[in-house]
Amino acid sequence: MKKILFLSLFLPAIIHAQSDDSVFIHQLSNYILSSDSPYNDLFYLTKRIGGRLAGSPQMVQAEAWGAKTLQQAGADAVFAQACQVPHWVRGGKDKAAVSFVTNGGQKQSKAIAVLALGNSVGTGPQGIIAPVLRVKSFDDLESKKDSVKGKIVFYDVPFDDTLVFTFRAYGKNVIYRGQGASRAAKYGALAVLVRSMSNSVDNYPHTGSMHYTDSLPKIPAAAVGLRDVKYIDSLFDAGKAVSASLFTYGKMLPDTTGHNIIGELKGQDNGIITIGGHLDSWDVNEGATDDGAGIVQTITILRAFKALNYQPKHTIRFVLFANEENGTRGAKKYAEAAKEANEKHLFALESDAGGFTPRGFSLMAADSVIDKLNSWLPLFKLYGVTDFVNEGAGADVTPLYTLLNTPVAELRPDSQRYFDVHHAPNDVLENVNIRELKLGAINMAALIYLIDKYGL
Repeated sequence: MKKILFLSLFLPAIIHAQSDDSVFIHQLSNYILSSDSPYNDLFYLTKRIGGRLAGSPQMVQAEAWGAKTLQQAGADAVFAQACQVPHWVRGGKDKAAVSFVTNGGQKQSKAIAVLALGNSVGTGPQGIIAPVLRVKSFDDLESKKDSVKGKIVFYDVPFDDTLVFTFRAYGKNVIYRGQGASRAAKYGALAVLVRSMSNSVDNYPHTGSMHYTDSLPKIPAAAVGLRDVKYIDSLFDAGKAVSASLFTYGKMLPDTTGHNIIGELKGQDNGIITIGGHLDSWDVNEGATDDGAGIVQTITILRAFKALNYQPKHTIRFVLFANEENGTRGAKKYAEAAKEANEKHLFALESDAGGFTPRGFSLMAADSVIDKLNSWLPLFKLYGVTDFVNEGAGADVTPLYTLLNTPVAELRPDSQRYFDVHHAPNDVLENVNIRELKLGAINMAALIYLIDKYGL
């Protein structure tokens, strides 16, 4: 009886609140879907600036563009937060070839599509020419450790295509890109080739960050395009002895200064809500999906709030993070500075999974937070979001969770096309659907609005 009385007293107020929220979110949607700014911003970032690897001249250009664009979008304040970032350079055009001896005794050779992995040392102009040892896992490497010395180790580990959410396949495989060189160097390998972190059907190689174990030799590492992976597999499957030549020129230069570019909408109290993406990208593409989409969504939300004269309870920070790709130095600096200043961070949201059709949000938060967000689902379903799940968040906001226990989240778009372009030369403006990108921005704006209004 008491429950019925409670509902009779408060249900009309809840329905009215949801109705008001629905109207405001619809206004956000109308503004964002009608705006030309998301495309214009992404066009400039990709076509005028291009690849923005940490330490590069394009990084500096992108930071200046980001600060100017946040100001033009109406931020109450814009500032740069300095951090030291790694400065890796590719140094030249990566190339490789594989060869074998035919039954008639003739040597046949074929060029293959490769990209040096980020942070990798180079082979130098003399290159590395050696027999190739194919392995299917780290366990397989261990079982063949006596055969590794003097070889180029080829990590041939395909994505698990049975996983509908492709980031789970990436999560299983990325250890070969990250750790593969040092694991092979332990047994005397001269270099490694890694199957690209993709389930695409093209032959673009996919670069990405790797790291060395300091106590082991540093050897070159490169990713191979998937069609060429199939060719190499066909040679091994036919019993051929395969050799390869590899030429890469990467090297680390001294750390340099990069910046998180931060715009603020001032709130009425000292609470802070963060929303952002990362401004850097790899050097071999335009960084349109990774993470131009997240940057543009972030700026678009600022534009929308200003256009609708939204006055936030809490300060909302729009952060264009530095150096996510090969160091996450910007994210670490942001969280460390927040802790040092004893700031009150209420929530942080990132977009770094592409500008594709939104499906949901993934979080690192208490179950009670997830339950509250799921109670708002009726407000999101029109715009494509169907769930909030406790399955992790983006790399740039996770340090806030680690250091400050701040609930953090990431937009979770449809993932089927993401690894077609991730870290590859075809991550360009033409492969972004601006309507899908806008839908992601609408859902992000709605979530920030609701958390600002009702808290967690």
